[in-house]
Amino acid sequence: MCRLLAITSKDPLSPMLAIEAMDVMREGHDGSGVGLLMRGLGGPFEDLKDAPILSGIFSEKGLRRLDTFMMDIGFMTKYKLSIKVPKTTPKGVPRRDIYLIRAYEYPEEWENLSRTELQERLLIIRLQLREMGEEKKDMIVFSFWPDVIMLKEIGDPLEVARHLNLGRRELEARVIMAQGRQNTNYAIDLYACHPFFIQGFSTMTNGENTAFIPIKEYLMSRGFHGYTGYQSDSEVFTHILHYTIAKLGLGIEAYKHIITPLQDHDQKNHPDERLLKQLKHSCRRLIIDGPNCVIGCLPDNSLFMVQDRKKLRPGVVGGKPGRFAFCSEICGLDYAIPDRDKSRDFQPMHLDTVMVGPDCQEITTCSQTEKLPLPH
Repeated sequence: MCRLLAITSKDPLSPMLAIEAMDVMREGHDGSGVGLLMRGLGGPFEDLKDAPILSGIFSEKGLRRLDTFMMDIGFMTKYKLSIKVPKTTPKGVPRRDIYLIRAYEYPEEWENLSRTELQERLLIIRLQLREMGEEKKDMIVFSFWPDVIMLKEIGDPLEVARHLNLGRRELEARVIMAQGRQNTNYAIDLYACHPFFIQGFSTMTNGENTAFIPIKEYLMSRGFHGYTGYQSDSEVFTHILHYTIAKLGLGIEAYKHIITPLQDHDQKNHPDERLLKQLKHSCRRLIIDGPNCVIGCLPDNSLFMVQDRKKLRPGVVGGKPGRFAFCSEICGLDYAIPDRDKSRDFQPMHLDTVMVGPDCQEITTCSQTEKLPLPH
């Protein structure tokens, strides 16, 4: 199994807190890899909220190709953090040239673009860079989005974090998502490492999605170029979240109704019976087959956790005003927020969606038995 930890905080935190909490849960993951996503950035990125940030791993040759490509389309560097590591790497960690985090200034001709068009173009550029890197094997691009940093690597999470010096002051964030384990259902590939991200939506999963193929095929048939890749059976959870909110115009409360719809007899007594029947019929190929515990983040930096019907993967949420954590195990939560009121910890069951908003003040929950809010 994987181990997951997400922290949301009023004040920026070092990602080392999340990595160290992951290490407390090391009996639950195999130490084969780590994925890290940071949002609500602090440090030098605090004043660059609107600047798209590119995160990835590059060879020297790949970096030169990146520079040429970005300059040709009008992107200029505003700030960069290049992580050059020691020549000696920890056991199991590949030798890399440069881990790059770079904030860009938009091209002048982008100034009057709508938000939708801007987001579409950023996605296209990320996919183009990924394709370039896969062709030459000289760049791995994880994200290209404002106020987002994503890093992934093979190896023990704590050793990787120390190797990259992730405790440096330049790297702080108010939302941190961390996962410990490389992909084990398919070939080792950093694009298969959680968390996953698309246009402001991100998720990570502990479990196995045996309905992967029909879900992937359905998403790829939607005519949206972002639904691609799929080196992991868990990446579809992020894309279903995007599809539910960005394409169907529904809220997070509807996400569970898409991936784990109510049984027919339960729908009959629901205040949204007609809508839920329609969703279950039209989105039936998005129904997951677990067990899965999913932790996710929305564009406004709200965090959430859901379980599927089998509820065989652990998950708990707890904290205090100003800091909350979503975690696979109590021991990880204890490390991240030891001084919380533990009696208020919440372990969601199969009908629940548990959330903490961007104000980071309280845990809220909703159940699939409740009426859905009006679509936005």
